[in-house]
Amino acid sequence: MGTPFDVQAPTSHTEPEAKVPRSSRPNYNKLHSQPFPVKVYPLPPLIPHNPLSLLHIAFTYLFHWVIPPSSHLIFALPGYLSADTRSVHVTDQATARMLWEQGFFGKGSLSRSEPAWMEREKIRQGLLVGNTSEEYTMQRREERKQFKKDRARKEREAIDEKLAEEGIAYPSKPGVGGPGPEGTNDVSLTPVSERALPDSPLLPNKDEWKQSLPSNAARDDLKPPSVAPESPSYSIVNQEHLQLTLEEAFFLVYALGVLEIQDPSNRQPISTPTLFSICRSRSCFTPQPLGNCSPDDAFILSYVVYHHFRSLGWVVRPGIKFAVDYLLYNRGPVFSHAEFAIIILPSYSHAFWSSTPGLRAMIGKKEKKSWWWLHCVNRVQAHVRKSLVLVYVEVPPPWEIEQLTDEAGEVLDIGRLLRKYHIRELMLKRWTPNRSRD
Repeated sequence: MGTPFDVQAPTSHTEPEAKVPRSSRPNYNKLHSQPFPVKVYPLPPLIPHNPLSLLHIAFTYLFHWVIPPSSHLIFALPGYLSADTRSVHVTDQATARMLWEQGFFGKGSLSRSEPAWMEREKIRQGLLVGNTSEEYTMQRREERKQFKKDRARKEREAIDEKLAEEGIAYPSKPGVGGPGPEGTNDVSLTPVSERALPDSPLLPNKDEWKQSLPSNAARDDLKPPSVAPESPSYSIVNQEHLQLTLEEAFFLVYALGVLEIQDPSNRQPISTPTLFSICRSRSCFTPQPLGNCSPDDAFILSYVVYHHFRSLGWVVRPGIKFAVDYLLYNRGPVFSHAEFAIIILPSYSHAFWSSTPGLRAMIGKKEKKSWWWLHCVNRVQAHVRKSLVLVYVEVPPPWEIEQLTDEAGEVLDIGRLLRKYHIRELMLKRWTPNRSRD
């Protein structure tokens, strides 16, 4: 008989599933390195302890003077005026991406801000791995919501613990502690609002709370498995276009000269004076005939403020979300939150606007604002940690505007017209007693 052998069952080694590598977030400093869709050629820096830097500066200056480099593209970027939406549509995807990456102009028609519908659609269909900026925003909001729930639960636990300690320490006081009708401590008669919240270690701040969360890899395990990108059997048509406000479009046309707006009916470019008149007429709730606009129409007031802050280097975005006209960003929405919120207020300090009782009544109605309105807007900005800035635009009398227009109502010199308007800025902060006692 042969010697029996110990036969062991083969052990099954399960290979770990290969995860699809997550795409890293883009380099925003490199992606948004240019503040405008134009090229600039600055002179080299001056180094005091290096005399050769003077020669470098002189050579660069002479070279640019002899052969001046071009700062603009060969062809202007196309855009189409939409009278229904009172905006300008940019349908070319390369142009839309350029305007967003170089100055944060416009918004996606199917997105909150950045035109990212194509990426979201590919991610939804499993053709792309990663997250868009909107998904990162939703993730931060969910984390903030969960943090508030956990903080409220910890506060309730701390209050219950404090009430239990007080019930044991003072059992003889009625309504505070002691045995209840069924042998329990009746502590519900004392209002919780009258009791100070103890400094309990159970109440972490947001940074400590985020560190206690599971890692990204652990949270990714809770998500459905991602499929590897495959070559689609069909092509996805991008249904999104870039939508520019009238102020943004006119700034790109008049101030930078990089956009050419065409009439969608005949595909012909619109001249700058005609576009200025169209924007002024379309800014009213009931569109006015061309050349029949007042000196304080909504477009010219908002554009003067937009041009002013854009010229100072701010990134100006619409602020309807926070009940203001504009939001000012230092570098852009992808880098930080807006620092200032702008409200435009017309000012009629010229003697013409108070010359007759009819004009005084009309101006008084336009300038009338209630303290309730101002308090509500200021409270909203304080809640989102923004500084409210009231921008007063001095409106010139009508004859100064008529001197710069022709018989058809088009402005002959837009630069001289804009210089008639002056801006005053007033920053307003909400006074809170517990923070401003000194």
